[in-house]
Amino acid sequence: MDEKAVKLFQSKNLVFIATIMKDGSPQLSPVWANYEDGHILVNTAEGRIKHKNIIHDPRVAVSVVSKDNPLDMTTIRGKVVDIIPDYDYKHADRLTLQYMKRDNYPFKREDEKRIILKIKPERVFVLPELKMNDD
Repeated sequence: MDEKAVKLFQSKNLVFIATIMKDGSPQLSPVWANYEDGHILVNTAEGRIKHKNIIHDPRVAVSVVSKDNPLDMTTIRGKVVDIIPDYDYKHADRLTLQYMKRDNYPFKREDEKRIILKIKPERVFVLPELKMNDD
């Protein structure tokens, strides 16, 4: 994947994931995510709507925009190729460090099981380097 796109996933930038509902309509969720070993890793909980949607259709779209420059963005289409248990919160804790500079995921719920949606990018669109005018 393009180095500029990878950098967007390494910062505190909010990521949006679009999944497909059973009726074919789109569903969009803001999430924390990172990029490792050629895949986008989205952390969520079992049973959430995005989890249910990818079980019946693994196609997704992901968008990430720089918190510092909204013209610095990427959009990716791909497929969820694996659902990985994160029951020990190791991935959730890494994302908490990335996004909040804290060691432990602060939103734990007793009845919640965390999972990782492992996304293989298929099409990547990166906006060319642009800066906003501060006029």
